[in-house]
Amino acid sequence: MNIDQYIGRLLDNRYEILEVIGTGGMAVVYKARCHRLNRLVAIKILKDEFARDEEFRRRFHAEGEAVAMLSHPNIVQVYDVSSTDTANFIVMELIDGISLKQYMESRGVLNWKETLHFAMQIAKGLEHAHSRGIVHRDIKPHNVMVLKNGSVKVMDFGIARVMNKSNTLTKEALGSVHYISPEQAKGGHTDNRSDIYSLGVVMYEMMTGRPPYDGESAVAVAIQHINGGAAMPSTLNPNIPGGMEQIIMKAMALEIQNRYVSATEMLQDMEEFRKNPAILFNYKTIVDDATRPITGIPPIPPQKPRTTAEKVVQAKTGVPPQPQQPRTRVSTDSAQLRRPANTAPSGTGPVRRQATGPMPRTTGNVNRTRDTDTIRRAQARKRAEEQRREEQRSRIATISIVVCSAVAVVALIVFLYALFNGALLNKEREYVEVPYLVGKTYSDDMINEYKDLKIVFRDQQYNDSYEEGQIMMQEPIGGSKVVKGTELWITISMGEEPEVKTMSDLIGTRKEEADSHLRGQGFYPIFRYEASSVYEEGEVIRTDPAFTTELKEGQDVYLWISTGPDTKYADMQDVMGMDIEAAKRVLAAAGFNVVRTRPVPGDEPAGQVVYQSVKAFEEIDVLTEILLEYSEGPKETTAPTTEATEATTEATKAPETTAPEETEPEMATVNVDFILPDLAEDFLLSIKQNGRAVIESTEIKAGTTVYTVTLTNSGTKSYDIYINGDHYNSQEVKFTDD
Repeated sequence: MNIDQYIGRLLDNRYEILEVIGTGGMAVVYKARCHRLNRLVAIKILKDEFARDEEFRRRFHAEGEAVAMLSHPNIVQVYDVSSTDTANFIVMELIDGISLKQYMESRGVLNWKETLHFAMQIAKGLEHAHSRGIVHRDIKPHNVMVLKNGSVKVMDFGIARVMNKSNTLTKEALGSVHYISPEQAKGGHTDNRSDIYSLGVVMYEMMTGRPPYDGESAVAVAIQHINGGAAMPSTLNPNIPGGMEQIIMKAMALEIQNRYVSATEMLQDMEEFRKNPAILFNYKTIVDDATRPITGIPPIPPQKPRTTAEKVVQAKTGVPPQPQQPRTRVSTDSAQLRRPANTAPSGTGPVRRQATGPMPRTTGNVNRTRDTDTIRRAQARKRAEEQRREEQRSRIATISIVVCSAVAVVALIVFLYALFNGALLNKEREYVEVPYLVGKTYSDDMINEYKDLKIVFRDQQYNDSYEEGQIMMQEPIGGSKVVKGTELWITISMGEEPEVKTMSDLIGTRKEEADSHLRGQGFYPIFRYEASSVYEEGEVIRTDPAFTTELKEGQDVYLWISTGPDTKYADMQDVMGMDIEAAKRVLAAAGFNVVRTRPVPGDEPAGQVVYQSVKAFEEIDVLTEILLEYSEGPKETTAPTTEATEATTEATKAPETTAPEETEPEMATVNVDFILPDLAEDFLLSIKQNGRAVIESTEIKAGTTVYTVTLTNSGTKSYDIYINGDHYNSQEVKFTDD
């Protein structure tokens, strides 16, 4: 692939390629201008060897569309995923910065503050992606961009998963294999904890200047990840705080169940460490024994072997050396005195040997007097220095007493406040007992039943021992004590694996449950979102393929997820003084169809609106009920006497005229253009007039914004437009002049 071949071209009749800004193993990144939105973007174009693979292209587009839904300040935004006859590409925001790898190479070993600053931002980006069901699978410094303001953005989410469809470790994979989790190296199942492992490796490298494992080939490095046993970071950098080292080693735990359960949990420990860098954690395993310490994490406090013999003993027995009495520090001068006369300190030139003969004797009163004066002056200076130090110690002691007294008073006040507010009567953290769920059939009621825990789904699995819908695994195990709010991971059985997989009935199920079910079958669902007044937010509205459809390996499965009712707002109209029927038509045209009317006595003409429940021009939900009261008209007066009536009739009798005959309203046939929303998916259109269907459930192609219908009627009529069964708008049609 000639990387300059796209420069100057216009992709998708929209993106003008300007220059090359980076190359990678699978794609070339270009700087481009979007002519539609007039902004600079980055475009990553697949190399030819990947673009020729049909399966790769399919996965690339599916994953890219899923990642495009992510929106977080620590994730590079994906704007578009598209292809032409000659290029498959994704469009991303253009980042003005360098990769974290470049930053590390320029700075060398980072201090713990920088490491924590970058790691927390990466973890926040992962937390957002994991909450959307997306696992990166290729977290490494090369995929993290550092901006000029110090913030970071994680990129290449969907691409990482596409690349991981092949587990072959080649020379090109060497850049990633330093950071892959043991389960990835073995080609096994991966989840969000695989990203946590990789983040731990990145933190290890930031703090030590090198990754935990290295070798001559990708396979050699992968085997080291599988076997574990990385050197403690503090053996390479003694300045690493104990709490930071514990966070790194817990994230890098060889056994997946010993790692952080989620990026959220890791962020909590990072935040505690940020507040108190001297903190040391007491990690326990949550799987088989809640009281057994997790192996591979430094003890509290860590003891390091000081001699070669101690290192050998610890390597054989695994027992850390016992604490020893602190050694007396030897001054540089005394060390030089013990150094052989013909050697020199490191980094200096040779030392000139002094004569070994006896020192010459000095005689004379002058010399003795000078020596005596020198000694006296030295003694005087010594006494003055001691006096100065004594005065300084007295001042420090006085200040210390004052400060300690003030601290004691403040502590007493805080203690009394906490005591009377009950803070000391409660534990810092509230613990709850994990229920025994294995063997039970999962239902949505469990989410409300166990509110103290956050139920999280793992990918469902086929299992002959558990019926479909039964919980076959949970973590933490039942009966263990955990902090309130801890995530409770469950795995639901799909029963015995069928020979032919068909689409399950997922309509109405929660997004997370449907996602874990499809992933357990080997499919990665693609989510679409739309409003619905029938299904609650987060529930599946429909699927493609439909229920009972046979599924093929690698097939795309689309799920439409409800975002809840589509709330629309409009300005209330001023209908005071209007005829009630005209007022209803005006409100319907503005989108208000929940209108209730009530007649009331009044002197106004019959049918005139005298009250509206919502003030004019107030912006409200179009589904708000509106009450209109209209006048019944003035009451009739008592009829006059017969004589007076006859006299009045005779006096005012007018010439007889023929009453005009009532005529039928004139009918007209017109072509009406109904305005529709610009939707990205096909939809069902219905048009009704006074509840009577004019157009019933007609399928309309995506992108259609005008639908023409031939109608016959008279006067002015209001027609209601429904999209996928939900009311969208009302449109008045004028057939003839009223």
